[in-house]
Amino acid sequence: MALQRSSLALQHIALLEALPLQRLDALAQRCQWQSVAAGTPLLLRSEDKSDVFFLVSGQLRVTTYSASGRQVTFRDLQEGEYFGDISAIDGKPRSADVVTLKPTVVASLDRSGFLDLLRSEPIVAERVMRNLAALVRQLSDRVIDLSTLGVQNRVHAELLRLARAAGIVDNQARLDPAPTHAELASQISTNREQVTRELNALRRDGVLAKDGKALVVADVRRLASLVAEVRGFA
Repeated sequence: MALQRSSLALQHIALLEALPLQRLDALAQRCQWQSVAAGTPLLLRSEDKSDVFFLVSGQLRVTTYSASGRQVTFRDLQEGEYFGDISAIDGKPRSADVVTLKPTVVASLDRSGFLDLLRSEPIVAERVMRNLAALVRQLSDRVIDLSTLGVQNRVHAELLRLARAAGIVDNQARLDPAPTHAELASQISTNREQVTRELNALRRDGVLAKDGKALVVADVRRLASLVAEVRGFA
């Protein structure tokens, strides 16, 4: 469904923060705006498209599937983030699938418009470089975890990452709604049964607790200590 172009909505995109209103107005007019239902693919791996998307509202998952059909999830995107910049920069096909998790509004900017933006707004170019550097570090850490840690330790590391993203208060973090066991399995390249076994063990040890639809990390320091021990940081 087509939407009215809105520079006000673009003010909430972190990449575009503090750009002049006139610049945002021009970007809003150049973007294509869409409202997309939950569970809808927005991008497909190997698709030969190079638009950059600004996530105005909703939630997305960056994922892909192996030849056998096994899902591998890279990360979830929240309101105010952007995606699609890798293909816009190098002109090559998409490297992953992107699927909506909630009803979502996106604004998409064509490749030439995005490259023009980088050339004319140094602060935007710097933010893109910083985000790409952070992504390389994140993926490097993940490769190391997948290569060196057992399933138990990978579950601990992923829960700690989710806890820090959700926010830690008084040594606790609330994941609401709780990630499903299948979602956690796709994040750490294992199966749902192994995740279930490790979560049950953490609940017995008092590290995790259920609270309605939420999962509470009841002892973040203990969880961080478990992760640090196997990574050699203790």
